[in-house]
Amino acid sequence: MQTRPLPKRPDVHLTAIGFGGAQAGNLGRPRTDEDIAAAVGTAWDSGIRYVDTAPHYGLGLSERRLGPLLAELPREELVLSTKVGRLIVDSPETAGGSDLEDGGFAVPTDRRREWDLTRDGIRRSIEDSLERLGLDRIDIAYLHDPEERMDQAVAEAIPALVELREEGVLSAVGAGMNFSEHLARFARETDVDVLMCAGRYTLLEQPALTDLLPAATENQVGIVIAGVYNSGLLARPRPREGATYNYAPAPEELLRRVHAIADLCEQHGVTLPEAAVAFVSGHPAVVSTVVGMRSAQDVTDAVARERAEVPAGLWDDLRSAGLLAEDAPTP
Repeated sequence: MQTRPLPKRPDVHLTAIGFGGAQAGNLGRPRTDEDIAAAVGTAWDSGIRYVDTAPHYGLGLSERRLGPLLAELPREELVLSTKVGRLIVDSPETAGGSDLEDGGFAVPTDRRREWDLTRDGIRRSIEDSLERLGLDRIDIAYLHDPEERMDQAVAEAIPALVELREEGVLSAVGAGMNFSEHLARFARETDVDVLMCAGRYTLLEQPALTDLLPAATENQVGIVIAGVYNSGLLARPRPREGATYNYAPAPEELLRRVHAIADLCEQHGVTLPEAAVAFVSGHPAVVSTVVGMRSAQDVTDAVARERAEVPAGLWDDLRSAGLLAEDAPTP
């Protein structure tokens, strides 16, 4: 599979498709160990060499599940990222419940998330992740969803990550969230190497084109795209009843827009998810697209979509119909 280097860290190469570890944390519903193991094995066999996880995913479950599976693979070929900002701490007072309603993960609440963007908190988060993973190093660490704590994130948390990078503990550092304007601030004001943009640069909408992507290009920051399907709306050739956008029921206006995009995709002989994966790769700042994978079939689908040929005429027709930003670069 094709790889791209981080502009400021050329030794760090990310495959075009990355393995998203939220499903390994039981996002939305429980997954079996066997399903996750099959997904990881299929991803490796398909050429995927970038795996992303986070303490937030299942209150540490994703890291605990993925670590032993990754330990069986050649470590020098793997790029592994996790996230910092929320510590996972024991919480006997909340045991007996489920994190599904509040956190979105089908796991028991005998642990809880605790925000800590201090230097000590960031270093502890990395230590805790290494312990859960059972691995000797993490390649990339992202500050996770700090949109309500931006001043501290810029002044304290990112410098703490940079310090770990300079010490050789990490190879690259950055931040990840759903807000492109905040990510643009990191690109402009901090020494980050890579930023993960979730849901704000997709075939459906491109707000990052006006803030994040110009800032990233100017400051040589690599962009990893997450949420390429806008939490499900672009994941099938046509949205199903109850399709979600930002993990909530999709508004009728967006459903109509997606159906109009799907009409043009069908006219050009491609599926909506194939076009969604292809589109984001067209921006020169984008180095990888992380896709959530809960089974071997999910991996097979993602790889096939990345390899699908999308005719240039589709992008022209989408622009003519007002369904794609005029200045959006395309493959």
